[in-house]
Amino acid sequence: MILITSAPGNNANAVIRELTTAGVRVRALLRNPNSAGEIKGPLVEVAVGDFLNPASLDAALRGVEKAFLIPPTDPRSVEMQVNFIRAAKRAGTRHVVKLSVNGADVNSPVRVARWHAEGEKELEASGIPFTHLRPNAFMQNFLGLAPTIVSQGEFYQPAADGKVSHIDVRDIAAVAAKALTENGHQGKTYVITGPEALSYDDVARKLSTALGRPVKYVNITPEDFKKSLLGWGIPEYMADGLNEFFAAIRAGYLAVVTNTVEEVAKRKPISFDDFVRDFADAFTARPQAAG
Repeated sequence: MILITSAPGNNANAVIRELTTAGVRVRALLRNPNSAGEIKGPLVEVAVGDFLNPASLDAALRGVEKAFLIPPTDPRSVEMQVNFIRAAKRAGTRHVVKLSVNGADVNSPVRVARWHAEGEKELEASGIPFTHLRPNAFMQNFLGLAPTIVSQGEFYQPAADGKVSHIDVRDIAAVAAKALTENGHQGKTYVITGPEALSYDDVARKLSTALGRPVKYVNITPEDFKKSLLGWGIPEYMADGLNEFFAAIRAGYLAVVTNTVEEVAKRKPISFDDFVRDFADAFTARPQAAG
């Protein structure tokens, strides 16, 4: 049995689809039982648990041979990861694949990268065979910018001219599925990126071409970015964390391009052009129904 944590969610759902399409049975760990309908399927069973409740993790991990750990983005992330890894050790889990982040380092100026690095260290020290997946920024994050792209033909981020090799979560899932079902991935750390590093102006041009109308990237200050996030109800710790992330983009730290998807998943990575075509409906204004 393979356990997938933090379901439902972009990465969890994509890995569940990848595995079940291949005929692999999975168990999905949900915090909210009311969300079970989002991941139902004949090869999916559900366990309800909480990273802060070790007893619930023990129950979810019973009979689990392999697990995909997707840590929540939360100030208690390290504690949550420690709880899960120790529960996996108690359960005799034979392999944990951990979703980390590109640039994970205990000395990183980006708090999320520090949290993931601490989790990696805990997993390595546990003695459980491990694989770390370090993806770059997700293409699917642009879906959150769709409202202003649709309504204004613009999107706003504090990236300046920094470049990012955005990765589609479907490619992360393909790599994760290989790591969970094949031998030879234990002890490995995979940095997972898309096929090209793009500035946000590059992204705007690609959106313009794909959608057949002008789309403009507007660079904003970190201060205005944080103010907007707080206005949308984003917690301050997350707003500050996102500003740290964009500082790393401006410094050029997320421009690396790897061939991990081709080497591990044995397929070409999804390009940003492919992503926009696949999700064009999200970026396209729909005509208002007549009243």
